[in-house]
Amino acid sequence: MGGIGKTTLARVVYSQMSPHFEGKSFLANVREVSEKYGLVSLQKQLLSQILLDESFNFFNAHEGKAIINHRLSHKKVLVVLDDVDNLQHLKCLVGRRDWFGLGSRIIVTTRDEHLLRSYRVDGVYKPTTLKRNDALHLFNLKAFGCEKVPKEDFIELAKHVVGYAGGLPLALEVLGSFLCDRDARQWKSAIERLERDSNKEIFDRLQISFDGLEEREKNIFLDIACFFNGEEKDFVMEVLDGCEFFPDIGIDVLIKKSLLTINRHNQLLMHDLLQEMGRKIVREKSIDEPGKRCSLWEERDVYHVLTKATATEMIEGLIIDNKRELDKTLTLNGDTFLKMKRLRLLKVHCLSNCCDLTYLSNELRLLEWSGCSLRSLPLGFQPENLVVLLLPYSNIEQLWKENTALYKLKVLNLKGSENLIKAPDVTTAPNLEILVLEG
Repeated sequence: MGGIGKTTLARVVYSQMSPHFEGKSFLANVREVSEKYGLVSLQKQLLSQILLDESFNFFNAHEGKAIINHRLSHKKVLVVLDDVDNLQHLKCLVGRRDWFGLGSRIIVTTRDEHLLRSYRVDGVYKPTTLKRNDALHLFNLKAFGCEKVPKEDFIELAKHVVGYAGGLPLALEVLGSFLCDRDARQWKSAIERLERDSNKEIFDRLQISFDGLEEREKNIFLDIACFFNGEEKDFVMEVLDGCEFFPDIGIDVLIKKSLLTINRHNQLLMHDLLQEMGRKIVREKSIDEPGKRCSLWEERDVYHVLTKATATEMIEGLIIDNKRELDKTLTLNGDTFLKMKRLRLLKVHCLSNCCDLTYLSNELRLLEWSGCSLRSLPLGFQPENLVVLLLPYSNIEQLWKENTALYKLKVLNLKGSENLIKAPDVTTAPNLEILVLEG
């Protein structure tokens, strides 16, 4: 991921190894330079750094490739291409192995592992985030100029900031430098602000990876950031597949671009700062009015939309929770979801009272509502897009009045719904994989 220290590591390796080569070249920010000045400028930079006393005068990348191959094929060189995001960068700058003399070394840094694999590189090294002690050392060096916190007042504050950074070197350096020479009161104020407002420098760097995604991959990333971080991969894939996001390839792209990992329990995991970046992208679509955003998960924003009736058709995902007053029952009006025509994902995680719900979106793919007070789902609701229906410990007596086509339904859980008097006719759900009627 961005900010993990790929360029820093490459620079250290470059400076340590360069005395052993006849020529050397470090091409920094290849993606950015290529966008601004084109590949020819990078080819000229490569040649000029290795063949120091010469100047080069060519005007297209094809000619540049021929000159690199001809002039460097007998030289033992060290080349670093930093921040590559396109196969053309590799093809035009380092081409094939026989472009350079025996013993040459090419080092490429990128956020996209697939790019390296598809170019058949000899080895891939994946930098990891820093362990807690190393993270604390790096932060202390930036904030205090030494490896240990010099004053007692700052010990807990420093631990808090290091926890927020999640071992990401970029975040530790930026925040450490920002807090340097400030007093404890200013630190507390900055930490409170971080919890409400992310640091722009960190997030601008992280967002480069998001901006390079295709539209469907962006949708998958944002859904996971807002609703599914830490959930079981196969379950999430079922839901996203029902949304026609093609998650088999999409999730693989996110993993290869270091935006997502899968742990040994088969859970999808996103670094805290990446998740926060995703949520910030959603918030910024409508800063002042939460009802105009595509996803709502924060209790404060959801409460505002439900009580002020400011919901719009923009809302596609919603989590209703009541963490502040766990024992309090939330009353939902019959037309709570009336304006949410595009709602795909709905999770209700609190005690709720809603006996006369009149409308649910026919776009729903996931409906998760533990302890639902409804006796049946709304009369006009057509569940043909529904993939996962989780209504454990509900008051449901009958899901829907007449037999309904459920071609996409894969998971149905009515555990503990003691009032159920008629089981749903699952012969209309040919793709059903999990059915829970326990209790």
